[in-house]
Amino acid sequence: MSSERSLVLVKPDGVQRGISGAVISKLESRGLKIAGMKLFQISRDLATRHYGAHEGKPFFEGLVNFITSGPVVAMVVEGPRAVEIVRSTMGATDPLNAQPGTIRGDFGIEIGRNLVHGSDSLESAKHEINLFFSAGEIIDYDRDIDTWIIES
Repeated sequence: MSSERSLVLVKPDGVQRGISGAVISKLESRGLKIAGMKLFQISRDLATRHYGAHEGKPFFEGLVNFITSGPVVAMVVEGPRAVEIVRSTMGATDPLNAQPGTIRGDFGIEIGRNLVHGSDSLESAKHEINLFFSAGEIIDYDRDIDTWIIES
């Protein structure tokens, strides 16, 4: 099965709460490989481009203000069906509807503080990864453990 990539952001609330490691661990435990990762402060310009599809909506300004309110951990994760695996590992957008065992189900309480972002499609993943990472920040490498995770 071919490999996919997805963008994952541990949002400012997740970084401030000190659960970045738990998020990373959960994604790696699912079998996803980290191909790029960095801690940084999102600029207003980047936030506006990232949330561009929501521009003009009543909640747009709140999204931009929140994602720029503190540092984030940005990751490119890779694996078969990576987009789908990230989405199921994060849980429902509203933590009240998220299953226990998911990131939002275990750590979230309110929809406005839902801890993580993951690309919602392969097209979004490609766009978002290009917004947050340059080509030199993403590493292609093999893991010996992949033969125990992925059927060839």
